[in-house]
Amino acid sequence: MLVHAHPDDESTGTGATMARYVDEGAHVTLITCTLGEEGEIHVPALAQLEAAQADQLGGYRVAELERACVALGVTDHRFLGGAGRYRDSGMMGLPTNQHPRAFWQADLEVAAGLLLEVIREVRPQVLVTYDENGFYGHPDHIQAHRVAMRAAELADAEGIGPQKIYWTAVPRSVLEAGFKSFANSSDNPFEGIERPEDLPFGSPDDEIAARIDGHPLAARKVAALQAHATQIPKTSWLFTVASNFGSDFMGVEHFRLAKGEKGPTGAPNGWEDDLFAGIDLPAVLTS
Repeated sequence: MLVHAHPDDESTGTGATMARYVDEGAHVTLITCTLGEEGEIHVPALAQLEAAQADQLGGYRVAELERACVALGVTDHRFLGGAGRYRDSGMMGLPTNQHPRAFWQADLEVAAGLLLEVIREVRPQVLVTYDENGFYGHPDHIQAHRVAMRAAELADAEGIGPQKIYWTAVPRSVLEAGFKSFANSSDNPFEGIERPEDLPFGSPDDEIAARIDGHPLAARKVAALQAHATQIPKTSWLFTVASNFGSDFMGVEHFRLAKGEKGPTGAPNGWEDDLFAGIDLPAVLTS
């Protein structure tokens, strides 16, 4: 089970991982907490869908997410509490944080209870979400972390909690390599940032627990990203990096282990190469 804040987050951070486990026969459940109503719009013809005008972007992004899930092979996708229960809060400190339906304002116990209902149904062995900072500080990402962790705690009390919990991550070594590769590039996604340490994300390599290699599935991740056209323009640095580094960039995703025991390792640096490492894999396969 993966708990993400907005449509497109699932593809950006965990697309290759989701596609891999779908192909391996695991039941992959995606929970998205908001419709992403406050996102920027990179398709000029759809500009009037923005929150300040028609306020219809969220509905459009539902369709984008559906197409992304098709690309990844994910068939079990749900919005937390149903589509539209919680609204995109916008970036930290904006007035949109105070919207009555903003996910940032959600009652933690109520939201966690909604997620617990899904956990009771699908009984995930592995749960994936963000770290305490929501990976990069977005209020909805932080709230998704809080809700996922609280729901897992409640599930533990019922004896049905996930055996392992992972947080999405990027190793510091990967960021350092990126800085070097793009130092003299006109498409530098790190422009204006002097050091990897200045980014709002990035984990020391010794905090990384797993490296998921989905090289053969990189094209499906790219297709999922392309499905989110309002949020990720064709000129995005994501596609620039993908064209330069291909599956080396798109097909590899990293995670920190927040709960459970580290299993057998098979990736570089003593990292796991399977989120189910140490868990009886046949138990997670669909019947």
